[in-house]
Amino acid sequence: MVTSSIPSEAHPDDLAALARAALHRWNLPSDADARLINLSENATFLVTAAGGHRSILRVHRAGYHTPLAISCELSWMKALQAETGIETPVPVAGIDGALVQQLGTPDIAPRQLVMFEFLDGVEPDPDDDLAAPFHQLGGLAARAHLHAIGWQRPDPFARLEWNDETVFGPAPIWGDWRVGPGVTGAEMAVLERAETVLRSRLAAYGKGPERYGLIHADMRLANLLIDGGNTRLIDFDDCGSGWFMYDFAAGISFMEDHQQVPALREAWLDGYQRVRRLSPADIVEIDSFVLMRRMALLAWAGSHAHTDQARAVAPHYASGSAALAEAYLGRFPAC
Repeated sequence: MVTSSIPSEAHPDDLAALARAALHRWNLPSDADARLINLSENATFLVTAAGGHRSILRVHRAGYHTPLAISCELSWMKALQAETGIETPVPVAGIDGALVQQLGTPDIAPRQLVMFEFLDGVEPDPDDDLAAPFHQLGGLAARAHLHAIGWQRPDPFARLEWNDETVFGPAPIWGDWRVGPGVTGAEMAVLERAETVLRSRLAAYGKGPERYGLIHADMRLANLLIDGGNTRLIDFDDCGSGWFMYDFAAGISFMEDHQQVPALREAWLDGYQRVRRLSPADIVEIDSFVLMRRMALLAWAGSHAHTDQARAVAPHYASGSAALAEAYLGRFPAC
């Protein structure tokens, strides 16, 4: 039986109360206030004050990351900016000098919190022409992967692992896709066949250092900001070890069957290979990572049913996943 350790969720009002209670931890104007702008893995707040101050406060999900893991995320972000020029959100230290703060309230057990400087930009829409942003995104991914291959990680170093075992194994990070919204016997049968083929292919593909390493793992549209034609990458909260080509799969999260995905794939690959060459096997196996990510998100939609994104995809995501699995099996039939 597949199990998950995902904890129960706090009410948004309680999270907002926690965020406001935490503002005194940073050197902010006395009238600073926090407004919830996104609730997904974490709760994200826009902090504003008179005089035009804006910053972003991230209240971490309970039990998802340790303080060490969050510090490692921030270390990689800092190194990427300093050593590659990739513009990442800049964390803001608290009054005590610590980047990671911890606070609870009578209604919420202590949580980790991180403040970031505000970055300008607009989240792209799936129906926008995304070819240019995805070309830039491919280049950003390649630069990040090259950096990860050569980077001397802090010791100790702790981040999540994104592979078939953590998606399909006995303790999946986001839960069991079989209990995702709308999964019936018909969807389950085709998805289980596809899972078997997918895992066999990835075992053959392997985890050599040129294929597997530190990745962003969540380059979806919600984590992109477009500003004056420049694509910026935010929210490294899911960064960890995984296959490099998984970053493309994450880029088309929740829009895997959109009509422009083939063009986005070509744009991403062209941008990527202008920086770092890929083997034919890397390119072929992208289909496996797209399906693996889709099935991980199907599980996520079940374990995160409190979020707007999960509610939006719930009516159709299982059937769409099965259709993608059928297409995958048509291309890669079981041996």
